Formats: sequence, C-alpha cells, structure tokens
Amino acid sequence: MAGNWLGGTLLEIEKGSIKVSYTVTPAMSNPARILHGGVASLMMDDVIGMANFVAGSEYLMTSINLNVDFLSAAQVGEKLEVSAKLVRSGSNLNHWESVIIKDSGKLVAKASSNMIKTHIKLSELGF
Repeated sequence: MAGNWLGGTLLEIEKGSIKVSYTVTPAMSNPARILHGGVASLMMDDVIGMANFVAGSEYLMTSINLNVDFLSAAQVGEKLEVSAKLVRSGSNLNHWESVIIKDSGKLVAKASSNMIKTHIKLSELGF
C-alpha cells in the first residue's frame, strides 16, 4: 500500500532494470516543502522491489539493507524519474542500485540494496 500511495507511473520494466516517474506532492514533503528523505528512500526501495519481482526468482525476496545518499533537493510539484538496475544476481542474493533524477537531469538521491531469497515460493502467494 505504501507503493500505491506514492502514485508512480511505470515507464519501463525488463529483467534487470526499471524506470518509474513520480511527482512530489505536499504529503511527500518535509516542513521546508522539499521531498522528505524517508519518502525518497521509499521510492527507491519500492522500485527496486518491483524490478526484483520480475528478475526471475522462484522465491519471494526481501530487502536486507538500503544505503541512501541524498544529493540535492526536489521541490513540491517537481517530476522525478526513479530507476533501478540489477548489478549482481546470485543464488540467494541480488544487489541493486537506484537513482532519483529530476526533469532537469539533476541527481536527487542514489541508493544500493541487497535482496535476499526467503523460503516462501511466489506460487504459494498466488503469483
């Protein structure tokens, strides 16, 4: 539901990469009316999760870490593109990198994350 709240638009997805667009809303901002760091982190974590879902694992995978660098501000109303790419796929762990870029081309934030395979088969969840 958190990902639905973000209201993103899927631009492209393929095995190993994804792009999603978002518009910064007042509910996503801090008191300075710039994108809240927690929301930026949520955007990247959610996009990584979506891309990992189609990366081909038979099992559900979950984040075990998310390392984020905040590099510039995004104002309410600005459009953002969040992308992620699979850096390494292993038998139990996938390593991802993600970036948030404004329409101007300026880098807002970047992240890396590791997703670990759980014991839950996707087929058991109805996927």
